[in-house]
Amino acid sequence: MTKLTKRTVDATEIKSSDYVMWDEELPGFGLRVFRSGKRSYVVQYRAAGRSRRITIGLHGVWTPEEARREAKVLLGQVARGGNPAEERKLDREAITVKELCARYLQDMRNGLVLGKRGRPKKATTISTDIGRIERHIVPLLGSRRVRDLVRSDITQAMKDIMAGKTRANVKTDKLRGRAIVRGGAGTAARTIGLFGGILTYAVELGIVEQNPVHGVRKPKDQVNARRLSEQDYRALGDILRKAVEDGQYETTAEIIRVIALTGCRRSEIIGLRCGEVDIEGSCLRLADSKEGASVRPIGLPVLEYLEGRREHRAEDYVFPGWEDDTPFGSFPRQWTKILAKTDLAGITPHVLRHSFASIANDLGFTEATIAALVGHSRGTVTSRYIHTVDTALIMAADSIAGYIQRLLDGVAFTHTAYALDRDSRKSALAHFLGQASSRPSQVATMVERVT
Repeated sequence: MTKLTKRTVDATEIKSSDYVMWDEELPGFGLRVFRSGKRSYVVQYRAAGRSRRITIGLHGVWTPEEARREAKVLLGQVARGGNPAEERKLDREAITVKELCARYLQDMRNGLVLGKRGRPKKATTISTDIGRIERHIVPLLGSRRVRDLVRSDITQAMKDIMAGKTRANVKTDKLRGRAIVRGGAGTAARTIGLFGGILTYAVELGIVEQNPVHGVRKPKDQVNARRLSEQDYRALGDILRKAVEDGQYETTAEIIRVIALTGCRRSEIIGLRCGEVDIEGSCLRLADSKEGASVRPIGLPVLEYLEGRREHRAEDYVFPGWEDDTPFGSFPRQWTKILAKTDLAGITPHVLRHSFASIANDLGFTEATIAALVGHSRGTVTSRYIHTVDTALIMAADSIAGYIQRLLDGVAFTHTAYALDRDSRKSALAHFLGQASSRPSQVATMVERVT
């Protein structure tokens, strides 16, 4: 034993096997001499009845004085009941954000991660989550250890997404597909919301004790703020007519019109199969939507259009793609092209859905009725069990769709004129209601209550 100084360390003898030379002033502090000639500083101590050894670092990288100070720190932790060797082992094994996301995605694909409504996430939601993880979360936080994350890290990542630091335009696996990542406040809010769910998953697995996303102030998502005015609807009608005349975008124009007249989600109309259209029941019986199986009453303008497509097989898509058993796949690209360089450029299909609900509210329908028409969660409690759709809902759908149809067609009218001009539609409506109602004697009375 001798005091470890630069002179004594440089003078150590190289032997045929490794050995340790201990410091005479600081018990537990030593120099390990390898037969290769390398030398490293070590600390040895006892914890939980076992002898443990920690390597501080190589001589040359560490001076004897620096290594002695580090040894004192480590031995001080031991004196206070710590176990530096075990803590280092846990640090090396600590899972990173990238590894956590990979485990989360695997469980999500296997249906082991439940959504807000207690059901496994749908394929479309999984695809969206993968995009947010790969485009935002992993680039910004992937290398960080989950256990080291604090609220300020989450806040900074959110600000980076808002500022567009993860902006990208990359090729995807789909034919001619590209992922255009812009960032912004809405993307930041939804991405941090997803990351909060991933960290809650980590808490449930025992990886961390607390979720650092809790308490982070997210920007308010304004995606639902836009609604179409009557002038906007008339402009949209002109755009759709030109698209149909052009022929190249006819299918997309028809999809847009059906979305506008039903308030359905884009994916629900693009993925609509002929067998889900119940003409006699005046409704769509969606086998799978965001809310699960769902029944949506639809108005006469939609019924008349869909009735003209009844020649297809039940398993066929109403709007088929180029290949067999595939839905129309060019909608997003053509939507952008149709609306480019118009006053409606930049709106999303969800704006049509939001506008449908807003007009329903303008016409005096209750929140419960509107929820049932557009398939909100509050409206699905009863719609799961509907077999014959209530005539009041059908008339509400007809009234709203008829109003929007007239706007799209550019018909100049007022609310009063619309109410007085219903007679021409009552007979056709009564026909459909008579088939849908289990109590035909009430049909005439219900028709008179159309608003």
